[in-house]
This record gives sequence, structure tokens and C-alpha cells, in this order.
Amino acid sequence: MSFTPPVRRARAESIVPMINVVFLLLIFFLMTSRLAPPEPFAVAPPTAPEGTELPEMPVLYLSAAGEVGHEDQRGEAAIAAFVAAAGARRGQGEDSPPRLRADAGVEGAEVARLLKALTEAGLSEVALVVAQQ
Repeated sequence: MSFTPPVRRARAESIVPMINVVFLLLIFFLMTSRLAPPEPFAVAPPTAPEGTELPEMPVLYLSAAGEVGHEDQRGEAAIAAFVAAAGARRGQGEDSPPRLRADAGVEGAEVARLLKALTEAGLSEVALVVAQQ
């Protein structure tokens, strides 16, 4: 029988302090960093009940090159067909405005010219479709 105490191994360094430092650094960087730029002012976006479908309205497309299209028509014929389709939908009791889908690369002056042409054709209201970021 051996009554000598067992030989103890040297204790390895504890990694708990290192984990504490890592978490403190993580919290510091999360608290001091900005993930998105601040908004210039508060905006309350419109809300819609979940599952609500927008009514089908005519859509006029404007390409980055300034080409106008509605369904299978292009140019002035597309504008005339778009205004006629929007008028027909208004006659059916739809109060939602027709939509304009403009390419992000199109110049604002081109959109303004198109809106002027739509006004001259008899359309008083158009909703510009934008993508949410």
C-alpha cells in the first residue's frame, strides 16, 4: 500500500479571462458602431393589413434609355393605351392611381417629361413604384 499523495499535474492556464475580454470587446464595438445611417427625421410609413392585395391597375414602364412601354405597345401608342386603361379602371370605381415603373438609371428630367405627357393626355394622378431597401 502506498500512502503518498498522487502526483498533481500543473494547472493549465484558464481561458475564462480571455473569453471575458472578447465579450467585453464585442459589447463595446456593438454599442459604439453604426450599422445604418440615422434617418434625417421620423417618418411613419403607411400600413396595410397582412394579406391585403393591391388592386390590379395599369402599369407604364420607363426604361433607363427613356423608352416607354405598356403591355405590348411602345412610345406614344403605349401612353395612349395606358391612359385609356387607367380611365377604364377609374370608370369601374377604382380609386387607386395607375402605376409608373421607372428604371433607377433613368434621369429625373425624363420622368418629368413623361409625367407632363401623361398630364397632357388627360391623366391627373400616377403612383411611382419604388423598391424598398
